[in-house]
Amino acid sequence: MADFRIAEPQPDFDELVAVLNGTRKSDKALYQELMVDEEIKKKVLQDYLKEEYVPPPVSAFSLGENKQSKTSFAEKKKKYKTYYENTLQFYYRMGYSLYVDFTFQNHIEELNTLPPVRSTDTAVHSKGKRYWANMANGMIKSWEDFENFPWHLTDQVIDEYAEIVGLFKNIIPDGMKIATSSSVFEFVLEWILGYENLFLFLHDKPDLVSSVFTKVGEMSFKYYEATIAEPVVGCIWHADDLGYKSGTMLSVKDLERLVFPWVKKYAEIAHSHNKQFYWHSCGKKDEIMDILINEIKLDAIHGFEEVSYPVTKYKEIWGDKIGIIGGIDMDKISRMEKDDLKFYIKSILDYCVPKGRYICGTGNSVANYIPVENYLLMISECQKWEG
Repeated sequence: MADFRIAEPQPDFDELVAVLNGTRKSDKALYQELMVDEEIKKKVLQDYLKEEYVPPPVSAFSLGENKQSKTSFAEKKKKYKTYYENTLQFYYRMGYSLYVDFTFQNHIEELNTLPPVRSTDTAVHSKGKRYWANMANGMIKSWEDFENFPWHLTDQVIDEYAEIVGLFKNIIPDGMKIATSSSVFEFVLEWILGYENLFLFLHDKPDLVSSVFTKVGEMSFKYYEATIAEPVVGCIWHADDLGYKSGTMLSVKDLERLVFPWVKKYAEIAHSHNKQFYWHSCGKKDEIMDILINEIKLDAIHGFEEVSYPVTKYKEIWGDKIGIIGGIDMDKISRMEKDDLKFYIKSILDYCVPKGRYICGTGNSVANYIPVENYLLMISECQKWEG
């Protein structure tokens, strides 16, 4: 078991922002996560923190498993306060200064009627079943589908989420903030058009693709617009997986036409409220980094894997121009032996932290296939690191 103890957590979102912006250098290793899987959170709360675990009212990223009629919003809202109190205690006790809330995505995905691909979850902290997007099809295959898509319900979800944000005001620990998060490309890719149809329609039905991206882009903008002014919201942490290990899924030309104009608007609305704009994206991003930095005006980037472009390489090339979050490789933190993992984590901290504008964390999220002991070891290494 990792040597894990945080006697007196001292969350400080302002410090996190200052380090990422480069206005302050820290002599300690700060850390932050985009997500911690519910299975990890449950085990840590129950086995290490000796506290009760409260499950979410809506399962994350269910891809067709949630149906809007199952539970009314009023019923869900009653459960959210208890869930958030429990979740914020977890983040507070673990030493985080920011909680990224995915409620909006979860509720939007209730509109997804496609059956997901199901399989047994073989992760070390299994959830029983694991779900993937149905890559063959999406909900929209024609202009008729586009007209019949329940776009009007997205406004309802935005209004509901704005109410949910209000639940944080009286329960968030001092020093902490929340991040609001949405997507554009991933919504289109995974279930609105679908993987195969998106790429085929770029050639066969370009006007339909453009119209779908416009609708989804507007939806996410309305969502950010409805929540960014709330004092409890510290930043937007946008989440769109643009690539894989060798490059982006769309050409840079198509990204500049369909995705980047919307993301630039999201960054602008965050900055107009004197708040930060961070972006999570899996995949190799070197070809678009200058666009993200110089045109979109990104404050920090998250999402790194050793197989494509390790975090130290991003730090070397762009580390003086943008904040870097995460980078502890998912494969390594999942499978390395304890001593090797400690050496690896320390090597990342030794390289990145002294240069500034770096916050440690996993390369993606604390997924349920990561052994809890390895997750806690990473936090322990951050806690005891000295520059």
